[in-house]
Amino acid sequence: MPMSEVSSHQFADPYAVPEGHQSGFVAVIGRPNVGKSTLINQFVGEKVAIVSSKPQTTRSRILGILTREKFQIIFVDTPGIHRPLHRLGQIMVDTATNVIPDADVVLFMVDVSVPPQEEDQMIARILEQRADAPIILVLNKMDLLSPEKVTAHTEAYWNLAPFHGDWMMTIATEGVNLGELLERILDLLPEGPRYYPGEYITDQTERQIVAELIREQILRHTYHEVPHSVAVIVEEFKEREQDVTYIAASVFVEKESQKGIIIGRRGRMIRQIGSDGRQAIERLIGGKVYLDLWVKVRKGWREDDRQLRRLGFESS
Repeated sequence: MPMSEVSSHQFADPYAVPEGHQSGFVAVIGRPNVGKSTLINQFVGEKVAIVSSKPQTTRSRILGILTREKFQIIFVDTPGIHRPLHRLGQIMVDTATNVIPDADVVLFMVDVSVPPQEEDQMIARILEQRADAPIILVLNKMDLLSPEKVTAHTEAYWNLAPFHGDWMMTIATEGVNLGELLERILDLLPEGPRYYPGEYITDQTERQIVAELIREQILRHTYHEVPHSVAVIVEEFKEREQDVTYIAASVFVEKESQKGIIIGRRGRMIRQIGSDGRQAIERLIGGKVYLDLWVKVRKGWREDDRQLRRLGFESS
């Protein structure tokens, strides 16, 4: 059963829509670690994108689909826009910027608890050049904003680029003001068809989501450069006897030293990653899982277009 079919909302005709039905693509744009994936997970009501405290967690375009009787919103989660240090980073930035021209609405998401960073200024310039759609400024992490800095920080972000006067303070982790933000989006969304069956919440396959859940645990348990040098591919995914799903996944790193860190002393780290990853996958598929992890070295894969393609990263 593909992950895209997991939902509490069932529809007799997956594409039937009432008169005046609204639909469209909402691109969520921002620098790393401002809460883009958390926002989309909150809207969709399911975990369609992994989250962590480490920057550049999201590497690919991920769709989170919110369908109700009178509308369908396709949220486009994007990698954080930053100054890339390697080929993978450039592909991630290209992935994010390339969704902007086709969006029906753009959410420019920032961390309002700190003043605008260089990357925020860069994103504002990109939006001015490439966005034809209306832009809503989402001032996230308002719970971390000191009262004496409210005016200075908010005005600094308002002055970055023209946002048509549309903005919203949010706390994505707690869902604060997301209902109001949804109303703002619907005010701007055009009438249109249902692009996906109503029960779909993402365009990702189960294999893709499982690979990301494993990588999420590596992000959680490792530090410094190690988590950013990791890629995960699910090699085997099949149901065996006694309703147990067997999953074999390869964890790719760039150096032998990184392999040693992920395996850990006497295999403790890889067992911990495997245990936590297995529990997350079991929650996803609703059944027992046997997870087999293999750590392999692919030297310099983040700079090698050929290896990047093999790992699922396509350049624009």
